[in-house]
Amino acid sequence: LRLCSHLKLVLSATTVNELNKELTEIVNGMARTDHSSTSIRSASDLFRRFITLAPAELLDQQDFSKVLAFYRQRGKIFIDRVAKSRGMIAKRAIPFFRDNMNVLTHSYSKVVLESLVSVHKSGITFQVWVTESQPDESGRQMHEALRKEGIKSTMILDSAVGYLMERIDMVLVGAEGVMETGGIINKIGTLNIAICAKTMNKAFFVMAESIKFVKEYPLNQADIPEEFKYRTSVLENSDLSVEHPMVDYTSPQVRPLLLFCIKARLFMVPSWSVSVH
Repeated sequence: LRLCSHLKLVLSATTVNELNKELTEIVNGMARTDHSSTSIRSASDLFRRFITLAPAELLDQQDFSKVLAFYRQRGKIFIDRVAKSRGMIAKRAIPFFRDNMNVLTHSYSKVVLESLVSVHKSGITFQVWVTESQPDESGRQMHEALRKEGIKSTMILDSAVGYLMERIDMVLVGAEGVMETGGIINKIGTLNIAICAKTMNKAFFVMAESIKFVKEYPLNQADIPEEFKYRTSVLENSDLSVEHPMVDYTSPQVRPLLLFCIKARLFMVPSWSVSVH
């Protein structure tokens, strides 16, 4: 959201071609940071498509400041929708929970965190089990955030997922990107959890904002783009043969269920039925 806000404010182009060039430079600059390249790609593509949907008569005007003002207005609408999407998912996910559930989550996801906080505030009691999520221990951040909100949370080893799964009622994860295949790219270890959940017949939900849909079609782990698997600093300075990838690909064959919001409506669909165009 902060990146999109920055993108909206710095535009100074005087023609549509200059605008496209400037947007491309800014998006490329964001992609060179150590933020998730998957999320940056999907959000940036949607942002550019959304703001540039201008009427032909407006584009024919000589005064480009009016066109730019229109783009800025569209940018603000886009950012407002993104800001509200997590809250909409969180609010509409409450009916999926019941008292005394055991919920397993992986790594740190803002939409999952906001949803669990929303469920907690509704009065439903539950226990969250959080994987430590190596190699960056992002699960620790999730664990501490949940404890801060008064939610019962226990952090477990990544390797303890199979041991714990028989006690779990629901697996709830976020996604760095939802692919055209209907599969998801998310923090490394998500695939292991999904396979274990499927084997033990546990509900496996993926919470994803609508800006997370990516125009990529991986069929296996080898098809994941390098810039998705590794942060920029690693790609530029490291021998990838000795580096751990930060994400994996969970195919639709594992049968995850996607939860996402479009125009204030919550959709729950099998990921294998999703097609992104």
